[in-house]
Amino acid sequence: MNLSIKTYLNKNTNAAPLAVFRIAFGVMMCLSIVRFWYHGWIETLYIQPKFHFSYYGFEWVKPLGVYTYLLFILCGIAAIFVALGFKYRLAIVTFFLSFTYIELMDKTTYLNHYYFISLLSFLMIFLPANAHFSVDNLFKKKSFNNVPKWTIDSIKLLLGVVYFYAGLAKLNSDWLFRAMPLKIWLPSKYDLPLIGDTLMHQEWFHYAMSWSGMLYDLLIPFLLLYKRTRIFAFILVVIFHVFTRVLFPIGMFPFIMIVSTLIFFDEGLQKKIISMLKGIFQYKQPSTNNTLKTNYTYQFRRPIVSLLILFFIVQLVFPFRNIFYKNELFWTEEGFRFSWRVMLIEKMGICTFKIVDEKTGDFFYVDNKDFLTSFQEKQMSFQPGFILEYAHYLGDHFSSQGHKNVQVFVESYVALNGRLSQPFIDKNVDLYREKESFKHKHWILPFNDEIKGL
Repeated sequence: MNLSIKTYLNKNTNAAPLAVFRIAFGVMMCLSIVRFWYHGWIETLYIQPKFHFSYYGFEWVKPLGVYTYLLFILCGIAAIFVALGFKYRLAIVTFFLSFTYIELMDKTTYLNHYYFISLLSFLMIFLPANAHFSVDNLFKKKSFNNVPKWTIDSIKLLLGVVYFYAGLAKLNSDWLFRAMPLKIWLPSKYDLPLIGDTLMHQEWFHYAMSWSGMLYDLLIPFLLLYKRTRIFAFILVVIFHVFTRVLFPIGMFPFIMIVSTLIFFDEGLQKKIISMLKGIFQYKQPSTNNTLKTNYTYQFRRPIVSLLILFFIVQLVFPFRNIFYKNELFWTEEGFRFSWRVMLIEKMGICTFKIVDEKTGDFFYVDNKDFLTSFQEKQMSFQPGFILEYAHYLGDHFSSQGHKNVQVFVESYVALNGRLSQPFIDKNVDLYREKESFKHKHWILPFNDEIKGL
């Protein structure tokens, strides 16, 4: 066993796939930053709001006012440097830190693919993605034709986990036997050319999309790994992600996943891509020819491999932390994030907050629009952690305004995946006295239905 592991760790492969992946990753990330800026989302999401929802343990991460623009500039420049392979190690560390800081600034902007980018950029810190076809090669006059095979396999593994776990999450009764929430979303796409009127209102199509989406996520990693099915699998990847991009406003994520899939292809395709790029940019190989045939070797391989093993153990186990919480996961969302549960729920809620003087009983109601943007209010209305954090913000605000003995209560109703709305939060619990933690939130009222699944 130890011998086979050692043999695997000593196995090398061509560096071209890792170089192409580095370039594609850097370019896509730079375009994502430009797109975010172009649409004005830095202003609307991070600068205009009076209040920002925080991740537990990261309350200190806040937008930087107008300097938030500098943070995005830094992130974009780092992405360009990653693509070029210029000062690669510094560039990828800078990108990881800046992008993750952006992601942590406000919880309302959480998306699974933002989390994926943070994980991927962290992984790339420890990979020799600049070993071949990079600006660093020109300055150091050293280039490597081969890299350890496990460096490329680690990216494949992370992509496989994302897909496979997303498929496992779809093995639930709402997705498979009620076609929810696609039955809610797809009819709204009636204006799509050709298929809008003919398919989007058909119930059989809703079920077909649900089941095919589940099968796609579960099978695509294995189809990509097997050489005979790889081209077919890549065609499926392109069709699936282009179609989801047409149907849903999920930004650059479909294109990121498409180009990331190229890592599964053998060196032949990657070398053709590099040859094409060399012709475009007139790239010249380093003059020291005797280094072009050498294998890249790690100076600190054992601690790096140990760290990455721990990293993947966490990725394999962490998505299942919901088993430690009672009640329905889709209802309480305890353990829902960071688990690749993609597009599984449609929730709508309404929350009315009441500020009470504990001694006199005097009270008044809060107009949420005085404190939150419409997007923030929508996200807050059906997520318990948001509701608790906002209740503390209101309690602190009105206490600072001179109100005494402040209590904060909320009357809340939520509808989940097409069901009728029902009471969500115990209206008799003073949320200002409750503390955020990893413990079950006892003040979430029970779900009056059952969703079977993982």
